Amino acid sequence: QVQLVESGGGLVQSGGSLRLSCAASASTFSSYTMGWFRQAPGKEREFVAAINRSGTSTYYVDSVKGRFTISRDNAKNTLYLQMNSLKPVDTAVYYCAGGNNYVGTRRERYDYWGQGTQVTVSS
Repeated sequence: QVQLVESGGGLVQSGGSLRLSCAASASTFSSYTMGWFRQAPGKEREFVAAINRSGTSTYYVDSVKGRFTISRDNAKNTLYLQMNSLKPVDTAVYYCAGGNNYVGTRRERYDYWGQGTQVTVSS
């Protein structure tokens, strides 16, 4: 079991940057695959990025490729999402998720979720 707490959200102008963090409670953080999802008002929660246990493989939804970077620091039990060149369409609540065996786009395959952090991009 692991608890996840996101931070780093806020209000930013279009073209700006934010870095989200997700702190994990478990010292076994390195045993979990991790992902970021987001949910805009009135829309379903969608996949943003994922990373394997060691951090050597990453995956992104096409709309954020080249702008967002997922990374992890297993020594600090922390997951990150660096978001650059933000657009108003990126406005959403961002959630980190942890998986026991799965790394990919399907949200139902992740076992643990944080409470979310709001990202708002103004035009």
